[in-house]
Amino acid sequence: MSTRVSLVTLGCARNEVDSEELAARFAAAGMTLVDDAEAADAVVVNTCGFVASAKKDSIDTLLAAADLREGSGGPRAVVAVGCLAQRYGTELAKELPEADAVLGFDDYPEIAARVQAVLDGDRPPAPTPTDRRLLLPLAPAHRPPVAGAVPGHATARHRLGDGPTAPLKIASGCDRRCSFCAIPMFRGAFVSRRPGDVLDEARWLADQGVREVFLVSENSTSYGKDLGDLQLLEALLPELAAVDGIERVRVSYLQPAELRPSLVEVMTSAPGVVPYFDLSFQHASGPVLRRMRRFGDTDRFLDLVDSIRQRDPRAGLRSNVIVGFPGETADDVAELERFLTLAQLDVVGVFGYSDEDGTTAADLPDHLPEAEVGERVERISRLVEELTSQRAADRIGEPVSVLVEVVEGGTVEGRAAHQGPEVDGSCQLLGAGASSLHSVAVGDVVPAVVVGSEGVDLVVEPA
Repeated sequence: MSTRVSLVTLGCARNEVDSEELAARFAAAGMTLVDDAEAADAVVVNTCGFVASAKKDSIDTLLAAADLREGSGGPRAVVAVGCLAQRYGTELAKELPEADAVLGFDDYPEIAARVQAVLDGDRPPAPTPTDRRLLLPLAPAHRPPVAGAVPGHATARHRLGDGPTAPLKIASGCDRRCSFCAIPMFRGAFVSRRPGDVLDEARWLADQGVREVFLVSENSTSYGKDLGDLQLLEALLPELAAVDGIERVRVSYLQPAELRPSLVEVMTSAPGVVPYFDLSFQHASGPVLRRMRRFGDTDRFLDLVDSIRQRDPRAGLRSNVIVGFPGETADDVAELERFLTLAQLDVVGVFGYSDEDGTTAADLPDHLPEAEVGERVERISRLVEELTSQRAADRIGEPVSVLVEVVEGGTVEGRAAHQGPEVDGSCQLLGAGASSLHSVAVGDVVPAVVVGSEGVDLVVEPA
């Protein structure tokens, strides 16, 4: 029998792409991919190392996989890969002996051989934590080919799901120096994928039944700067939308400081490119943003939101905010509330600040008590719930195009153009037994009208 591998993916959509690259490498080596961890010879956990809660989830998942070996059968090896493994490497291997191996990004090209070696009793060395930004010079124009492996940039991919939406990585790494974020240290400096590779992968995904590609990276607005063309995304988006079989192209992870008018124009006018703006505001108080080493304030952000809605009043806007940052005052919280109230965003993720190893913010003065951070998270979350529910209600009467993702019995669900995968709400189509929906299948795009809302979720009827 061939070696059976179970891949468990945690974290963001970027990790999903990385896992599908690993899956392709396992399959190419003749290994068999299985969903059931108990039926696997090796369980490979693609970990997340973003924030404390994600690290805990990753460690708990590794421990749960190791526990499967306590009884008869179960996996013979548990292997940690992904961001947590890359970020902590030897430290993780020392503190978590339940994992048989901790492998870094540079192990990915030989991942099948590494896992087989673990099954044969070897113990490949864990990566030594390093600042991967140093693999490339700071100036993008002078960057040679990357010295280490870049996950998600390989030409091979094996889909682990069968839904009509799939993430498509256009770049990796980040050159920004936000004081609270450790991602650039273990993901490295910003590296764009070649447009031809992105288009080839989009065509392959379309052949696999994908109807919406969700472009992911650490900072999509920087795409092309290391290839000598800062407006390369504006040229790429219409080409992706023209791929036979692709109905929608969605862009994620946009930096407000880099969102140029030419990109807004393409994202609100190019056929097949959905007007969806995933903007990383993080806060709205100027003083807090400066301590975060970020751009902007309430007025500048509102101008940006207005410029988008002037081009398309129905455009979807989402963001994340951090509350409880060191030195944040009551006035800063009030300013964030003012921005959120005026901006009327469709979805807002609210996170409480927590120190991250190796970041500048961890050494800042005036840290807030954990209880105070929790209270502010709850306060902003209540406001966000009210505002986003009202924003959804305001869409009643709007025409929408719904990409169908679920058809079960009398239930038909999907997402409108302003709703991103998994986290932005969904649309439930009424009249599933009506002739207009009798033959609807997953992957269809159904024109509809919004007739109701529940939180950020919408109720729609076929047009």
